[in-house]
Amino acid sequence: MPRAFKQVDVFTAVPYLGNGLAVVLDGAGVSDAAMQNFARWTNLSETTFLLPPTPEAAAAGADYQVRIFAPGYEMPFAGHPTLGSGHAWLEAGGVPRDPGHVVQQCKAGLVSIRRTANASSPGGQRLAFAAPALTRSAPTPDVGAALAGALGLRQRQIIAAQHLCNGPQHFGFLVDDASTLQNLEPDFAALGRLLPQFGISGLGLAAVQADTVVPALIGRSNREARAFGASHGPANSALPVDDAQVEVRFFFVTGPQVSEDPVTGSFNASMAQWLIAEGHAPSHYTVAQGQALGVQGRVQIAQDATGQVWVGGDVVTCIDGQVTI
Repeated sequence: MPRAFKQVDVFTAVPYLGNGLAVVLDGAGVSDAAMQNFARWTNLSETTFLLPPTPEAAAAGADYQVRIFAPGYEMPFAGHPTLGSGHAWLEAGGVPRDPGHVVQQCKAGLVSIRRTANASSPGGQRLAFAAPALTRSAPTPDVGAALAGALGLRQRQIIAAQHLCNGPQHFGFLVDDASTLQNLEPDFAALGRLLPQFGISGLGLAAVQADTVVPALIGRSNREARAFGASHGPANSALPVDDAQVEVRFFFVTGPQVSEDPVTGSFNASMAQWLIAEGHAPSHYTVAQGQALGVQGRVQIAQDATGQVWVGGDVVTCIDGQVTI
């Protein structure tokens, strides 16, 4: 049957420079197998299906429910599908109980999406989701060395590393310079073997601009003083190239292969919680991601007075119509 459908671009105000998401606005009656098959067909990193919340979630304040599918499996939570689905739901006429917040139900639980007025954003508002609870731990030396080797990183380029879990199991490296990120030559075959072996679904790296780092850290290591360098993206960018304090790249497992993600909400959420807690990054900053793939994603990170980290960005609708499922 025909169902309302949108394809949106997340973490950008300029179409086709962010991370694409397919949103089926009426997922009622669609089987799990049909959802998975459609997500495989779209061939996007994620496809979502919107449904009414369960009675229990509705009683707890949920406005709608989302099912999130990668081409090969269902995900409990993901960042850019959260913002993209919230944007699509609101644009299609969804009315939240609280005008300032949308509450989304997903497999990982309830996620709050904050709405703030922003004249430069599509529709005059910007959405940000509350970063889920994070668990993190230091890696063993052999795990860190194996992953660094597969990425082509030298030990002197690594400032810190962490296992990160906010639903998905990620691994993060903080490196010395944005040029280190841009010049990476990963061994994808090795990453494809190592990430499943270590129980990791995605691996990301971040470099922090020097003048945003806590001064004491710069005093301890001149690597931080070189952070972010002069590489801020391609000269033909349609977005500003000097508006970010942190640069990120993220690689994830898709079946037997490893791919690079254009812009990643869940990893930026966990990375922000780690970097801010350890004093590697300020409580408010902008992330640039996707330069290596020719896109210009921007992620807005903000920690509020309660310590909650919010992960936000612009969303723009690129396709609006119907799909038959």
